[in-house]
Amino acid sequence: MRVIKTTATRTCVICERTLLQGEHAMRYSPDGNTFVDVCPLCSEIAVDHGWVREGVAVSPMLQQPARKRQRSLWQSLLGARAEEPEPVVSEPILRRLGDEEIALVEAAELFNATQFRRTIAGVSKALGEPLASITPLSGVNSEMVLTFAWDISWYQYRVSPESSQPVRVAERGQDIADLDASFQNWNATVTDDGRMIPSIDRI
Repeated sequence: MRVIKTTATRTCVICERTLLQGEHAMRYSPDGNTFVDVCPLCSEIAVDHGWVREGVAVSPMLQQPARKRQRSLWQSLLGARAEEPEPVVSEPILRRLGDEEIALVEAAELFNATQFRRTIAGVSKALGEPLASITPLSGVNSEMVLTFAWDISWYQYRVSPESSQPVRVAERGQDIADLDASFQNWNATVTDDGRMIPSIDRI
């Protein structure tokens, strides 16, 4: 009688890719109670989400029930963060802002909720605090361009609140002189952890 060897199919919960035969899957706990399979390519994303690898002591905080959040594949891969970002302004201040200022706040908060801010934080550690601006584009689609600039490097992100991918990389360059003057109205600041804060009247 011939014995047929069967193997269980394992799938990465982040990228949803079926793991190849012999490919090592790592086990992570999203909530401190259950463990899921994560492929080596997505292990850093799991850590960024605050998941704990199997064999590592789990703190009491992680053992508390976590609020479930549906995440699409592009959010996991492009960097939407799992935790709630810190608000740009408090609720009482937000109520006093006009429509244009609220649009700036919304664009900053959408950016702050992505992993793109880690890129800005990393460059800032090497080059110092960047100049920053939030520029609305003309048209009816309410798009914004977020610019982060140093003397020898700059990054731009496009924010479209109504899009399925609200924040995406637009352009990057090496010389701040190449930036169009319309993007050089420096109306925001950047924190050490890469969060953008629009310069608005908070009184």
